[in-house]
Amino acid sequence: MNKISSFTKSLLFFLLIFPFLLHAQVIQTHATDAAVNYQRLGRIDSLINSYIHKKWINGAVTIIVKDNRLIQNKGYGYADVASKKPMEKDELFRIASQTKAITCTGIMILYEQGKLMLDEPVSDFIPEYKDMTVLNTFNAADTTYTTVPAKRSITIRDLLTHTSGLDYPVIGSNEMTAIYAKAGITPGFNLAAKDQTLLSAMKALARLPLVHQPGEKWTYGLNYDLLGCIIEVISHESLSEFFRKNIFEPIGMKDTYFNVPADKASRLATVYREDSLHHVIKWEKGYLDVDPEFPLLKKQYFSGGADLTSTAYDYASFLQMLLNGGTYNGHEILSPRTVEMMTSNQLDFKFNGTNGFGLGFEVVSDKGAALGPRNKGSFAWGGYFGSAYWADPKEHLVCLILTQQTPDTHADVMQRFQDMVYAALKN
Repeated sequence: MNKISSFTKSLLFFLLIFPFLLHAQVIQTHATDAAVNYQRLGRIDSLINSYIHKKWINGAVTIIVKDNRLIQNKGYGYADVASKKPMEKDELFRIASQTKAITCTGIMILYEQGKLMLDEPVSDFIPEYKDMTVLNTFNAADTTYTTVPAKRSITIRDLLTHTSGLDYPVIGSNEMTAIYAKAGITPGFNLAAKDQTLLSAMKALARLPLVHQPGEKWTYGLNYDLLGCIIEVISHESLSEFFRKNIFEPIGMKDTYFNVPADKASRLATVYREDSLHHVIKWEKGYLDVDPEFPLLKKQYFSGGADLTSTAYDYASFLQMLLNGGTYNGHEILSPRTVEMMTSNQLDFKFNGTNGFGLGFEVVSDKGAALGPRNKGSFAWGGYFGSAYWADPKEHLVCLILTQQTPDTHADVMQRFQDMVYAALKN
């Protein structure tokens, strides 16, 4: 019998183990983890059900992935109280600012393709941003203001780190909220946005002042709407189509959309808010100029900062891709080094006094790790309508808790959920 060559042996070995390697990349849905104390994990049920029983929240979905294994994924309470529709674990949620991490991933895909550089001026792609101004004085009586020239151009990195000087409508500073309202600038998911295109809205934004000099400090703003627009300009595709082809389909995110299909509309959770007495009531159309059914409205303004609808499992798969170093489901979305850049602090200052900020995420610092259970290097964010996520590379952990309620004076349920997760880990 002829001896088998070393190359042939290596090839046969690879072919044998490849299915297992591929399986290890994706979340395993029928597996337990010896590193988890499941009895302690069960405390989460009592916690969330107690908030529902006290009518502090109407419903929630949680998901926990440890070592690529699905440890927990549950729905609690109601997706719609009036009809007594139970909250299912695959309920569709408006994930709002959780959209930002996906937009960041889109930008980094273009970065890896050599189509942009992180310190390249935004004006290279949208010329209207070439000569920006910065707010100097503001008259609240008539919303008039004076400006000074920006000392330098806004860069892609400025947008990714929220240091450009762009502010947010509605939830931003009083001065810029008034200036944006007068100019018709929107958060991206309100009623006014449905008749705009992303490019026209971002060109209008360029005519307004920045709230501070680029790079001067961290200000939460419309940075990711502008990044989404840059993706559209470079790719010559809508943001929706770019995400579908480059992120959603490769990962297998089958329930993530800007425009939710009609055949999935029944899975969309109802949005709630609190009244002046902190009673939980349904978010009515027009409150804060928002139609809560915006995921079902056909639109062209795809907000890269606040507009996606998704499920806990879809978003956990996206986060697991990042924990995997950019690979999931046999597809390399990003390189490991790019993911490392995204999840590393980019600032010379603490954006919230404790932690750092990467490209798209809050990143836990030494101080942050000392003050809470998340390990150094964990990356996280949340969404306006009451959702939060984090991924902990040291623990190989992905967690989300999703509600559809804002404001919520009992949002500490998210902190308690986090604490209970770590209390259930054995090592």
